[in-house]
Amino acid sequence: MAIIETDAVLHEAHRDNHTHRDVNGGWLRPAVFGAMDGLVSNLALMTGVAGGAVSQQTIVITGLAGLAAGAFSMAAGEYTSVASQRELVEAELDVERRELRKHPKDEMAELAALYESRGVDAPLAREVARQLSRDPEQALEIHAREELGIDPGDLPSPLVAAVSSFGAFALGALLPVLPYLLGASALWPAVLLALIGLFACGAVVARVTARSWWFSGLRQLALGGAAAAMTYGLGTLFGVAVG
Repeated sequence: MAIIETDAVLHEAHRDNHTHRDVNGGWLRPAVFGAMDGLVSNLALMTGVAGGAVSQQTIVITGLAGLAAGAFSMAAGEYTSVASQRELVEAELDVERRELRKHPKDEMAELAALYESRGVDAPLAREVARQLSRDPEQALEIHAREELGIDPGDLPSPLVAAVSSFGAFALGALLPVLPYLLGASALWPAVLLALIGLFACGAVVARVTARSWWFSGLRQLALGGAAAAMTYGLGTLFGVAVG
């Protein structure tokens, strides 16, 4: 009796601890890339313009224009990309659906062969394939997962990707502009706030990727800082050359 209770405790502990993060990234990828791209690109754009010794008004207009153009570009790109991917997947599902309707026995044998290749005994594999093939929609879902590696009920949404990209990019791109909008007259508050934002974004991403928060934050900080430094240098060089 004690053994049964111990096993039950172990099973319960395994059930409670054996969980996984969502790795599909339907919202994560566009949001992360949008925020990072907004921060890095607008920071680099503004520092590059500032390196040319232009007026404060020009830097602010440049930052706002970069925010708007980048956000719309990211949203349009994500929508088109995800919509195209979804349409391709749906076309492949239609092909599989037609095959299941025209050649159900062949598709059932194909599924049984797949289970056999994974170590299931042939009679059991055929019986499992037969039972799973009773429901056409269930059969389609299983074939899609096994052959295409997709879940027909969990396809990415183009609208979600576009909105996530737009909002994340706009939020990230706003950080370098914000100090100027609040009355700052020098470049360093914008750079400081943007670098803090880059570190914070990297640290937040670490909570999903299982990287240490300081490593991920410092990596994003270094990449963004390097981009800003290079564009500032180029802006200074071009400004001297033009002047």
